[in-house]
Amino acid sequence: MNLSLTNKNALVSGSTQGIGKAIAIELALLGANVTLLARDEGKLKNVAAALDTSKGQKHNYLVADFTKPEELRKKVEEFAKNNTAHILINNTGGPAGGPIIEAKAEEFIQTFSNHLLCNHILVQALVPGMKKEKYGRIINVISTSVKQPIKGLGVSNTIRAAVANWSKTLAAELGAFGITVNNILPGATNTERLSTLLDARAKKSGVTSEQEAQEWIKEIPLGRFAEASEIAAAAAFLASPAASYINGINIPVDGGRTGSL
Repeated sequence: MNLSLTNKNALVSGSTQGIGKAIAIELALLGANVTLLARDEGKLKNVAAALDTSKGQKHNYLVADFTKPEELRKKVEEFAKNNTAHILINNTGGPAGGPIIEAKAEEFIQTFSNHLLCNHILVQALVPGMKKEKYGRIINVISTSVKQPIKGLGVSNTIRAAVANWSKTLAAELGAFGITVNNILPGATNTERLSTLLDARAKKSGVTSEQEAQEWIKEIPLGRFAEASEIAAAAAFLASPAASYINGINIPVDGGRTGSL
């Protein structure tokens, strides 16, 4: 099975922490040249310096803020003039939790912009290069909520589903060019976002965060939360030549928690 990403270039968004950082690390280990994308230049420098270079890879970064889509567009279009990305990882932190009935209109608008519109900007800038190379892997890190909405994450449930349908449409349009588009659906994963959600739920329920975590774990057949590296392994496989005939699908990486097929 060919998992080598030697001579492949990857752009990984949201890559200074959590799942995005873990994916960048995994892609570099498989030989890819990685361009990190996030808004904190200090963190970007630290992650880039720590990535594997044993196969002669060269890593760099772009500083951009997903709350400013036009700024993102300018930076990625400039990047694409001189660089080809064979692999694009769309990964953005989710919105705050809460009942959907309490969500403000601007929360939907901002989350739609951060996720779908920014993903689209990146795809439009990088797909021409993928077409020339006849190799493209667009991998969107979304959520299991596209299969089964998650209680208390109303805005996220809504926008993640929109991204999933956008992705499926792209997969049909780009497949003929050797470009695949797939979604990774992480379950509860040991990241800062999980800690924030657990703390908020625990406070609302009047229990400790540890007690709240145990209630969540009861619903996971494997009996634990995921590590970011486990989500990254699935993304790295989809980025590889071995996954060349996998297109337009959602892959839950959730320990079996999702109740639908």
